[in-house]
Amino acid sequence: MKEESIQEQIAKIKTAERTEKDKAKARRLLTVRLLLEGYTIPQVMQITDCSEKTVYNSKNAYALSGIDGLSTNPKPGRTPKLTQNQESELYETIKTKLPNQVGFAPFANWTSSLAVQWADKQFGVKFSGRGMRNLLERLGLSYTRPTYTLKKADPEKQAAFVQDFKRIKKTD
Repeated sequence: MKEESIQEQIAKIKTAERTEKDKAKARRLLTVRLLLEGYTIPQVMQITDCSEKTVYNSKNAYALSGIDGLSTNPKPGRTPKLTQNQESELYETIKTKLPNQVGFAPFANWTSSLAVQWADKQFGVKFSGRGMRNLLERLGLSYTRPTYTLKKADPEKQAAFVQDFKRIKKTD
């Protein structure tokens, strides 16, 4: 395989810099590009506001693996309170059953507080209201308020009201 010239490497790095959303990786790309363009380590440190060790780490990572070597490892974050199976059970329950079908007798609509109670009862895991709403959002469930329609409403009276309302709105 043919080695790329310095100019080709710089062009690839510039393209990657323009499309990169991760700020840390973009800074490492800039660091490597500046080095390839002939800047000294102290100049690169000053331009990118990085330490000497960071500049060398970026240089070595690029030398080992190219642009892919400059990617950051995903941050682990906190371990979830529910397992994948428990999350899918919660999702299916909310999606397919009403609260009164799973032991919350008078309720016909799911709320985050009911989901908190259900998770505590089912799995023994306690959530805050905000934590449950975050979980539900992550699972792809959205919060909506129920809307009510009057079954016995007279369509003629509704049409007359709309006409009167439009007329009143125009006179003010």
